[in-house]
Amino acid sequence: MSIYLVQHGQALPGSIDPEKGISAEGLADTERIASVARGYRVKVQKILHSGKKRARETAEVFAEALKPEGGIEMVPGLNPLDDVRKLAATLTRSADLMIVGHLPFLEHLTSWLILGKTDQPLFKFQNGGIVCLDKTEEKGHWHIKWTLMPQID
Repeated sequence: MSIYLVQHGQALPGSIDPEKGISAEGLADTERIASVARGYRVKVQKILHSGKKRARETAEVFAEALKPEGGIEMVPGLNPLDDVRKLAATLTRSADLMIVGHLPFLEHLTSWLILGKTDQPLFKFQNGGIVCLDKTEEKGHWHIKWTLMPQID
């Protein structure tokens, strides 16, 4: 089982768009990463997002590229400061999900799944990038399998 964690695409400032939708640069980065993921034949069964405009728009870009069978769905509990343990508890019953959300939620979720605590960041997320976590069947431990980021600096 794999989960694909995606920080929403770079957003417009609230002074330009009060809902903070994706900027043109954020859209271009997200489309490029989604295209590369499609080229690698990344299989996602469903894409979950927080419901915030920037997360929904990012989820739509990935859905267009990856064509998940289950489509996209807004789910509560994916906002920046939500408790990651609630979502983590549901992942044992899920397979090949993409979760489009925000910081620090995604950083905390990664740390919780791998280390069992949320106060030690393991990876520096980038807007529009993917962090693939995989769970081993034999021992049930999570690990970072691969990442795909818009920038390498």
